[in-house]
Amino acid sequence: MANPIPNLFRVPELKEKIFFTLLVLFIYRFGAHITVPGVDVVILRQQFGLLQGGILGIYDMFVGGGLSRATIFALGIMPYISASIMFQLLAAVLPSVEKLQKEGEEGRKKLTQWTRYVTVLLSVIQGFSYAAFLTSTGAIRDPGLIFNFTTTVTLTAGAIFVMWLGEQITERGIGNGMSLMIFFSIIEGFPAGAARTFESWQAGQIGLFTLVALVAVLVGITAAVVAMTMASRKIPVQIPRKVVGRGRIREGQKSFVPLRINSAGVMPIIFAQSFIVVPGTIAQFAGETGGMLDMIADIFQPGTTYYICYALLIMFFTYFYTAIIFNPVDLSENLKKQGAFIPGVKPGARTAEYIDKVLTRVTLPGSAYLAFIALVPFWIISFFSIQTFFFGGTALLIVVGVGLDTVQQAQQHLLLRHYDGFMKKGRVKMRGRSQYS
Repeated sequence: MANPIPNLFRVPELKEKIFFTLLVLFIYRFGAHITVPGVDVVILRQQFGLLQGGILGIYDMFVGGGLSRATIFALGIMPYISASIMFQLLAAVLPSVEKLQKEGEEGRKKLTQWTRYVTVLLSVIQGFSYAAFLTSTGAIRDPGLIFNFTTTVTLTAGAIFVMWLGEQITERGIGNGMSLMIFFSIIEGFPAGAARTFESWQAGQIGLFTLVALVAVLVGITAAVVAMTMASRKIPVQIPRKVVGRGRIREGQKSFVPLRINSAGVMPIIFAQSFIVVPGTIAQFAGETGGMLDMIADIFQPGTTYYICYALLIMFFTYFYTAIIFNPVDLSENLKKQGAFIPGVKPGARTAEYIDKVLTRVTLPGSAYLAFIALVPFWIISFFSIQTFFFGGTALLIVVGVGLDTVQQAQQHLLLRHYDGFMKKGRVKMRGRSQYS
């Protein structure tokens, strides 16, 4: 098979999208290395190293080490994701929010504006809490009210700028801006983590069997995630014979509607993680209080309660996000307009019920599988006592899922221009085909 990479740059529109996305991501990663004024990074990293196995370590992974370095982008894209989750949940409860979702472009603009306002509010709260946490570490040269105010303003401005960068990628680049920012934040820590693990093996701190087991787990889970992401349940569809034009007859066709086992992709993982991370990090940022915040911080530390909450949230958001992006009623109406039908099922409401029933069944194992894969690496790393390479199933799912989604978007652009794709051999010829094939 010919190398498809050069074809990416033969399509002017796709080339511009790729270069624009890379430019925005470069700006994001550059800003993630600019430290907030007044912080002694050496002392902070020493203190932060004691918290790497907890909720702060997970948050730090999602923002590319921004917390441990106290950068201007330390909050990352997480406040924006949390605000988006909030309004998507409210849409299922409040009719007014649901109505805005169905009003088209105008309603979407209003919801986006509200999401931005809530993002600012969450950023202020998290920024102030993080400033208090920095003061408690002893890494501040001149602690006080002025430092807390300037740090809160700086982090809030940084979070707003990151939100804007993510929106720009989604609108003018390739891929989902929020997901890509988390993707690049995670993979930035791969080389350092791999180097630390190799050094530990050379020093005798990690045995050869442990190292091989870790690599085998990562490779196996990656392969499982790819297989799960690509798997689908195909519902057969029959398109009857039809008279077209002046007596021309179009023969009947057999096609199918693919229902992916994981229709929601990587978003349930991101939603569940941000839902858990935000209250836990605020509680830890605020320091020891001996009250409600301490209890919240304990609940959201990796452990039995954390694993149960995490797994249930992943399953919930898988169903929730699937219900948002996939509407069986609309699909049933489209099939009816095309004259297509599912063998043995009446068109209309019965078809919608059948599709919804199948979708519910295939989503259950998909959501359980997502939760299982997200938790297995935590147990393996804990069992072998590996602390040098903090890379759990959450990171794997996000990296693989975002990578596949981005590749598929690039694939669609190549198919439209008749270029060789990534996933099929030979040159793709554009031929007439069924809408659901």
